[in-house]
Amino acid sequence: MNKTDALIIGAGPTGLFTAHQLKLIGLDCEIVDNLDKIGGQCIELYPDKPIYDIPAVPECTGEELTNNLINQIKPFDIKFHLSERVDELKKEGDNWIVKTNNGTTFSTPNVIIAGGVGSFEPRKFSVKECEKFENTSVLYSIKDKSIFEGKIVTIFGGGDSALDWAVELSKNSKVNLVHRRDDFRGAQATVDKVHELAKEGKINLYTKYQMTSIKGDKQLESIDIKSDDKDVKTLKTDYALGFFGLIMQLGPIANWGLNIDKKTIEVDTEKFETNQKGIYAVGDICNYPGKLKLILSGFHEGALVARACFKLARPNEKYRFEFTTSSKTIKDRLGVKGD
Repeated sequence: MNKTDALIIGAGPTGLFTAHQLKLIGLDCEIVDNLDKIGGQCIELYPDKPIYDIPAVPECTGEELTNNLINQIKPFDIKFHLSERVDELKKEGDNWIVKTNNGTTFSTPNVIIAGGVGSFEPRKFSVKECEKFENTSVLYSIKDKSIFEGKIVTIFGGGDSALDWAVELSKNSKVNLVHRRDDFRGAQATVDKVHELAKEGKINLYTKYQMTSIKGDKQLESIDIKSDDKDVKTLKTDYALGFFGLIMQLGPIANWGLNIDKKTIEVDTEKFETNQKGIYAVGDICNYPGKLKLILSGFHEGALVARACFKLARPNEKYRFEFTTSSKTIKDRLGVKGD
């Protein structure tokens, strides 16, 4: 079990800055995120779009902001648990016991929900039988591409992720690429590469087809696909990969006994604490009178939450406010040398 002073759910800008504030005042923290990368909405939805309302930063992209925040917390060596979703939360004594879908367990007095607009979940296959093979041979993301070497992989989707992985996996696997339309939505250079590989016989391309059924016992064996003109094909395959984009949901958070209004969590404005002691919400997912869904608002909320966490994590210590400009203790934590 992982014991920590605070567990942050969400690795977007607000979650990252909250971690920075916790570490500045001497608290430990770990971060869990359902996505396979750091950055939340900034990376998943608008990595290249300019942002104009970050204080003292006239303009930056979502990716640039994320990279700067990552650099800001580098001195602290914070542990991330990516591609994990918090599924269970229960109170034991003074601590919350938190468990993810991967079985990772935490014990902490403070849980900080910085989940943006909720948990990013993959759009899944509509064929119900796929559930039987999820996380084994039916996948919606790739963590280790080496498992596909020498295997037959059937990829569904027409965007960048489907195309990029079709090109990459064709180097060491037999690849089927299935898309419900003729046209692809990915970068033109990648679309051209897929068609080139299809002509070379390295990718089997099926357009205007969709999955209708899936077969196998303990392991996936084959998939049936049907075209718009009712032509049915059976594809022998070891893996089915679905890349249909993401949807945003509150997920298990909705079952934690929190006061929720229109998919946001109600908090006070002193500590940004929910109706459950030791559970806080910051960023776009929290709600209070006058709330503005701005990144800078999330930074403010995270700073106050960190100080509230100190009281529960260090009940026998008195928190003493210090400025980063003059505190030797803070500079030592940051690894800054000099006066």
